[in-house]
Amino acid sequence: MALILASSSKIRSALLTAAGVPFTVQTTEVDETAIKEKWQAEKRDNCQLALTLAEAKAQAVASQYPDDLVLGCDSTVMTKEGALLNKPVSRQDAADHLRLLAGKSHILTSAVAIIEKGKTVFRHHDSATLTMRAFSDSFLSHYLDQEWPEIGYCVGGYRLEGLGIQLFEAIQGDHFTIMGLPLLPLLAYLRKASIVEA
Repeated sequence: MALILASSSKIRSALLTAAGVPFTVQTTEVDETAIKEKWQAEKRDNCQLALTLAEAKAQAVASQYPDDLVLGCDSTVMTKEGALLNKPVSRQDAADHLRLLAGKSHILTSAVAIIEKGKTVFRHHDSATLTMRAFSDSFLSHYLDQEWPEIGYCVGGYRLEGLGIQLFEAIQGDHFTIMGLPLLPLLAYLRKASIVEA
């Protein structure tokens, strides 16, 4: 039995590789917008949305690999006022997102789900609170010059492993959750599943 990562995220792959986890990557398209719209229409808890998206991504790939473990991942960013952000689709969209978050706290939730033989055998989500500083327009322009288009893959418009760390004045939460992968609970399950040594 092998582990398949149903995510094209470079940072998630790097975290698993650094932790010594053997895996391959297979991705497929999932209509995230439809899932988010349905979720919000039903007024469900937005902090749980990342888990639903992670399961949907894992399930989409698992149908092609029934004999393996498929790991789906997702992260969501929600303002304290309850607005849910999507990945920025343009540089201007990223600038708008960052201006919305500037000087305020927001909640980042990351989730993982593992599918085996069509069933969810592991799921975990965790949240962190990040407080963005009030930055200048010149810093924002410099930031986007350096980070766009790479941050188009990041739901909050930032990568803490890069220049994005300069956007923040306070961070409360697990480092790996903020990076998009609640790694310690995941590793505990992978040891149980004999994917990594116990």
